[in-house]
Amino acid sequence: SCRSSASPGSFPDAKTHRQMSSLKQFDFPELPEALRSAGADVVVRPLEFDDNKKGFFTILSQLTSAPELSQDHYMERFMAMRASKHYYTVVAEHLPTKKIVATATMMIEIKFIRGGHITGHIEDVCVDSSMRGRHLGVKLMHALQAIGKELGCYKVILDCSNDNVKFYERCGFKLKEVQMAVYFNENQARRPKL
Repeated sequence: SCRSSASPGSFPDAKTHRQMSSLKQFDFPELPEALRSAGADVVVRPLEFDDNKKGFFTILSQLTSAPELSQDHYMERFMAMRASKHYYTVVAEHLPTKKIVATATMMIEIKFIRGGHITGHIEDVCVDSSMRGRHLGVKLMHALQAIGKELGCYKVILDCSNDNVKFYERCGFKLKEVQMAVYFNENQARRPKL
């Protein structure tokens, strides 16, 4: 795997950047072959180091507030997620335009209960409005479920709006419990401490 020669807070030199440009957020587990494409023009794969230059934040902005991070901040987040081995972001790339057209992330929670098992939490699911109807969201959900199963998760869960319940049921999820949240508005403008 590539290691950055850049010091914290600085962008890697050109040689290191070329080596890192196709660095994946995760190497294991591999996506099952049947889930790696969505037609001849779309490939499903792990998030790569340079995907911020392929419209990744444009897609996330269709979901919620997702201002583009500086290159240094993006690199810092990407490498922290990769090193943790707890983040699994899958994307769909439209090959003719080299643009990210869908994304979803699963985070792994290590638990004390159930004998110290792990759970997958899916977040930030979005398909570009121009690509809806092509079942990209279903592909991403099945990809994350396959990853969770391979890693040994006893369950994979997500929160969604009532409008999206039917979609997630088609992806194999069952309605269970209730989502609740507390928002800290004062933290919206501050950089997180992690």
